[in-house]
Amino acid sequence: MWKNLLKLNILAALCTATFADAQLFRTRDRADNLEGFDNQPFSYGFFLAANNFDYKLVLDQRYGMDGQKNLVTPKSSYSFGAGLIGKFRLHKNLDLRVEPGLQFVERELYFDTQVNDRYASGTTANLPFTPRTLTEADKHRIIKSTYVDIPVLIEVHGDRWYNSRPYAAAGVNYMMNLQSNNNSEDDNEQGVFRSTSSNFAWSAEIGLQFYFSRFKLTPGFRGTFMFNNEAVRDNDTTPPYWNAAISSAKTHTLMFVLKFE
Repeated sequence: MWKNLLKLNILAALCTATFADAQLFRTRDRADNLEGFDNQPFSYGFFLAANNFDYKLVLDQRYGMDGQKNLVTPKSSYSFGAGLIGKFRLHKNLDLRVEPGLQFVERELYFDTQVNDRYASGTTANLPFTPRTLTEADKHRIIKSTYVDIPVLIEVHGDRWYNSRPYAAAGVNYMMNLQSNNNSEDDNEQGVFRSTSSNFAWSAEIGLQFYFSRFKLTPGFRGTFMFNNEAVRDNDTTPPYWNAAISSAKTHTLMFVLKFE
């Protein structure tokens, strides 16, 4: 019995060693997928994205704060996007990428600003107004945005290790909001939140590129951060319950992207 058990252990050890040698030590004999793909001066593809858009708010000390309490709070949500990829080879380890896409976004702002009734007699920053009791509909603003996002990124990547390689990228974005309501004469008094249509941001991204027999798959994480203030002030005659409470609202985004080339 012990002799049979010893024989089985020796056979298992030999099989394990053979498998390890084939998988780990003899990988130099394994064929690389898409050899020469990255030597092309130009390549293209498409991407899908899952994203989380949020506002970074700076509140007005008079209308947006009650002591240490914030009167306006943002709530982010998850959404999606898609777009195209154009990549230009600059160097062995350096590429220029342009990735125009559409990002579909929905966010929420909550205005707990009923205390601003105390400014009804007017200040140097607002005209006198008749206080109103804010309903839940007045306090909540659902902000839907569709961004045409055009990032221009410089990508630095490591040397290819068989069928994968790491990369990092950074650059600037132009982001046009097609649902900004920027030119609307109505404002929050009529339930319309207005924001800027043309915006600029910077982005940073890291990920891994995997080579398959027919395509290259790139999962990555991207952060996008707006330079400019997106909030458009309400009309002068509107009570300071809404955008008067916000000094600055800038989009911050975390995105998971899947790229196919």
